[in-house]
Amino acid sequence: MLINQLSVFIENKKGHLSKITQVLKDASVDIRAISVFDSAEFGILRVVVDKPEEGVIALKNAGHVVKQSMVLAVEPSDKVGSFHDVFNVLYKNDVNIEYVYSFVMPSNVGSPLIILKVDDQEKAIDVLKNSNIVIIPKEEIYNPS
Repeated sequence: MLINQLSVFIENKKGHLSKITQVLKDASVDIRAISVFDSAEFGILRVVVDKPEEGVIALKNAGHVVKQSMVLAVEPSDKVGSFHDVFNVLYKNDVNIEYVYSFVMPSNVGSPLIILKVDDQEKAIDVLKNSNIVIIPKEEIYNPS
C-alpha cells in the first residue's frame, strides 16, 4: 500500500527543475506525480516515479541530495466533499497529515488521486480502508495498465 516518494533538495534557480527532470528522463524514469515546495533559496521537489530505485541512483550519480520516504496514494470519490471526507476521517482518528498533493494517472483520467504523508501510516491505512476510501496500491502507480 505504501509508495516510495523521492524528495530532492534543489536550489531555487532558473532551470534547476529542468536539470533534475532531464536526469530522470535520461534514466528512463517516468514521473507519476510531482510537487515543489519552495523557500527563498531552496526548494524540495517531491516526485513519485515508476522506478524509484533507478531514480535515486540516477539523481545521486548526478550529484543531487535525494531522500526516500513512504507515502499513501488515495482515490477520493468524485463528489463534492470527498477531500474533506478523507481528511476528516484521519483527523477523527488522530492521524496527522504532514502534507498532501494531487495528481491524475492516465488510467484514472478525470479522477484525482492524492498523495498523503501522515504521521502514522499503518493506522491511516486501517482507518481509510475501514471508511471505504480507496488506497491505490504501489503496483498501479509504478506499472499502470
